[in-house]
Amino acid sequence: GRVRALDELDLEVASGEIYGFLGPNGAGKTTTIRLLFDLIRPDSGCVEVLGMDPRAQGVEVRRRVGYLAGDFVVDGRQTARELLTYIAYVRGVGPARIASLIERLDLDPTRKIKTLSRGNRQKVGVIQAFMHDPELLILDEPTGGLDPLMQQEFNTLIDETRASGRTVFLSSHVLPEVEQLADRVGIVRQSRLVALEDVETLKEKALRHVE
Repeated sequence: GRVRALDELDLEVASGEIYGFLGPNGAGKTTTIRLLFDLIRPDSGCVEVLGMDPRAQGVEVRRRVGYLAGDFVVDGRQTARELLTYIAYVRGVGPARIASLIERLDLDPTRKIKTLSRGNRQKVGVIQAFMHDPELLILDEPTGGLDPLMQQEFNTLIDETRASGRTVFLSSHVLPEVEQLADRVGIVRQSRLVALEDVETLKEKALRHVE
């Protein structure tokens, strides 16, 4: 339509890095992620994920990527365990892996998803994204609704992902969250990439008022 969501975005994420994609609400972060999964298609330009074309090789891309949407929505009539067991079956993940993540994130798997608070629904989303140890994690506002203790556990999961040499693309509008986790940060504003910095350089540029 009349809204230009992204304009001349040129973005490259290196294998094995934690890339923070930072910007205010409405800047184009979620649109970028939808392009990576071929959920929407660009008017021009091209997209590659793990060296593959998401349009022509969508099944393989989804097999090798973990994804947490910013608006994680699933069938609320299922219990958390039923949903996670089904996804694990499709992905070939054993029950021990699910049980471990459920325990770490302190989730009650017996409750129906529609009865869960936003934070507990977000835990279900985090578990399904991480459960198959994907090569690439694409996370859109992943800590929304999580309490501080669960945010700390989420950070530990990210650190484990980094240590194993896998890649994380982390979208957020919260600068401290990105600074704590990311190696590099791309800043998008009004549909354009306006800055690309490593985190240490970004911190040095931060404006401070001291009295």
